[in-house]
Amino acid sequence: MYSSVDTIWVLLGAALVFFMQAGFAMVETGFTRAKNAGNIIMKNTLDFTIGSIAFWILGFGLMFGATNFGLVGTPDFFVRGDYSSTVPTMAFFIFQTVFSATAATIVSGAMAERTKFVSYCIYSLMISALVYPVSGHWIWGGGWLSNLGFHDFAGSTAVHMVGGIAAFLGAKALGPRIGKYEKDGKPNAILGHNLTIGALGVFILWFCWFGFNGTSTVSMTGDEAIVSASTIFVTTNMAAAVATTSAMIITWIRYKKPDVSMTLNASLGGLVAITAGCDVVSVAGAAAIGLISSLIIIFGIEFLDKKLKIDDPVGAVAVHGMCGAAGTVMVGIFALDGGLLYGGGTGMLLVQTAGVLAVGLWVLATMTTVFKAIDVTVGLRVSEEEEITGLDIMEHGLISAYADFMPALSAVSSYTGYAQTPIHIVRNEEPVLFEEPTKSKASKSAKLTKIVIIINQNKFQALKEAMNKIEITGMTVTNVLGCGVQKGYHEYYRGVRVDMNLLPKIQVEIVVSKVPARLVIEKAKEVLHTGGIGDGKIFVYDVENAVKIRTGEEGYDALQDEDINPEENKINFEEKVLTDVV
Repeated sequence: MYSSVDTIWVLLGAALVFFMQAGFAMVETGFTRAKNAGNIIMKNTLDFTIGSIAFWILGFGLMFGATNFGLVGTPDFFVRGDYSSTVPTMAFFIFQTVFSATAATIVSGAMAERTKFVSYCIYSLMISALVYPVSGHWIWGGGWLSNLGFHDFAGSTAVHMVGGIAAFLGAKALGPRIGKYEKDGKPNAILGHNLTIGALGVFILWFCWFGFNGTSTVSMTGDEAIVSASTIFVTTNMAAAVATTSAMIITWIRYKKPDVSMTLNASLGGLVAITAGCDVVSVAGAAAIGLISSLIIIFGIEFLDKKLKIDDPVGAVAVHGMCGAAGTVMVGIFALDGGLLYGGGTGMLLVQTAGVLAVGLWVLATMTTVFKAIDVTVGLRVSEEEEITGLDIMEHGLISAYADFMPALSAVSSYTGYAQTPIHIVRNEEPVLFEEPTKSKASKSAKLTKIVIIINQNKFQALKEAMNKIEITGMTVTNVLGCGVQKGYHEYYRGVRVDMNLLPKIQVEIVVSKVPARLVIEKAKEVLHTGGIGDGKIFVYDVENAVKIRTGEEGYDALQDEDINPEENKINFEEKVLTDVV
């Protein structure tokens, strides 16, 4: 009765679509701030687990049970009926479960960084148990839209637009994040903390989309199924490729630089848009859909951000809502059989448009009710204090998702300690010797000076070598972020100019006593100066005291290392410094 090939194909697809959860988690985490990374991961985990349970208890029956006037399926609690074809019921059930979870997980990105965790769990449950299954029944469960001839092969509307509209309603109900907009309504860019992770998420999703679209054939038996699956792989990839390339070119022209995050969003937008018609359009049609979706992404995100004041940190509304709706409608234009461009008239286009509007109204009515009910009961948004502090610690007691982690730079080694060696310098061509004082004299009289040098990362090696030449062998080095009065280089993030761009810098701290501070400053200026903005700053402080914890020695004595032979060091050093300084 069952086909082994078809069953393996469906189960492979279920595994790939499940792995999309990892892709969504990485995209949403990378495009948001580090203080909420743990919260994002938790939500992406729970929307799948809660959704799996809700879909098993109620959702699957509402979607695939016997139809009631084409509106909703008969509930089949805990999936006890027979839904088998060439694949067993359980294979079909798990395949549909992972699709349901995808619709729910889309919402979390648009509502990131300010939603209560308990509220998220509630609305995620409602999407999987009720909202997605009912409209899914209309499209895939034998409902009224499928009877009209509505075509949504793998879910541009059934999955993505449902999630995208819910995301829009959620972001609107929450309001923008603190600091997103100025009093005059001008948007501020709130940068994601790790675009590398975001890009990894996009590649994971792109890879898994071959399962999302390709295995929706639910069969690999016979030549027709093999050709269909192969074509779907190509159209899926082509739409994404054209969308990505087009977005790169458009942002390059529009923002004077190719925008990374917009380009990544366009990859996903192309994948979403082609999902409805990947089985019925040509490769050229897929390319056209990809091009159009790139325009929707760029101008859609700008419209939401600047005109509607919808704060969507990851672009979920444009990617899934707008591209999902547009991709479904474009089936009526680009379908080889029945499309407007291929002599099919307007019939298919009207049906596709009607289906998009009907599903949109259903999600609008149900999710507006859900969000309002949550808001008046448990509340939808966290407090201002919780949002500023970060949801990781406030919602989960997680100090940091990156505890004990600091990016290491290859040019920077760890240095601790201080300079203490006496040196010769040249003043008016007359050598002056700074003699090694006795411990008792030095402890009382030697002045301590702290020099802080903030520089570009690529200049550290040159500075270190210059300091070594004047026997500064001890320093503290820190990776920091900062900018001067110029507020850093002008940068655009998702089409919005960044008001203050904190740039990665190296902060070098040196405490000297018998090495003159002026010598350190001049040597640093010599190797760091380029004449351009961003050369760095040098700050000089008086140090009241220094204490060596191990021995209790203070002042100049605390800077000494008893393993160094001052007399031996003095001879070699005098020769070196005299040569360098002269």
